[in-house]
Amino acid sequence: MTTSAPPLSPSTPRAPGRPAGESIVQRECLLDAALHAFSHQGIANISLRVIASAAGVTPALVNYYFGNKEKLLATVVEERVLPLLMGLGQSLRQIGDEPIELVRGFIQGMRGIVAQHPWLPPLWVREVLCEGGGLRDLLMSRLAPLLPHMLAARFTAAQQRGALNPDLDPRLLVVSLIGLTLFPYAAAPIWRGFFPAAELDDDALARHTIALLEHGLENPHER
Repeated sequence: MTTSAPPLSPSTPRAPGRPAGESIVQRECLLDAALHAFSHQGIANISLRVIASAAGVTPALVNYYFGNKEKLLATVVEERVLPLLMGLGQSLRQIGDEPIELVRGFIQGMRGIVAQHPWLPPLWVREVLCEGGGLRDLLMSRLAPLLPHMLAARFTAAQQRGALNPDLDPRLLVVSLIGLTLFPYAAAPIWRGFFPAAELDDDALARHTIALLEHGLENPHER
């Protein structure tokens, strides 16, 4: 009886007929499976065996690519989560200094991210917001300079030149922005059950959130 050959290392010549991109595809499938499992069942509740089964490979292959669960999780953060937030941060840095433009850019940017990566809201709620979440410390230390601190500084500058309501706290405005974007997406199965209407899609949600915030951003002394 023959046994399957072990996975080839990057330095090992490929066997004839073996697809050049197979190892890349397997690795990406494992990251996809890990993200889905982590966001829907929780990091602490998921084993490498479950992830391997979801990706259609053996647990040995997970160990081959990532070593262990901790390293797999670190790879998920570095290659899947942080690049999305870094991209949003870079986009916001290119937007003008008007606070409403920053708000619109954040809301529409997050809408685009969630549309392509629906695992983000449940992962955020389960593993960052909840006590004991597996990503809280890691993401908080890495995320703060990318978005919250940068936005708070931009809002503070706008407030100092009279372009933002002086009654607002720029730091809490960032908290409100995050709460008004990620929470509605994470809770969508609930509120869409309350209000089952086809027109309440993601685009409608983004328009509503922008309209809700726009008036509150006005400086009442300039009315």
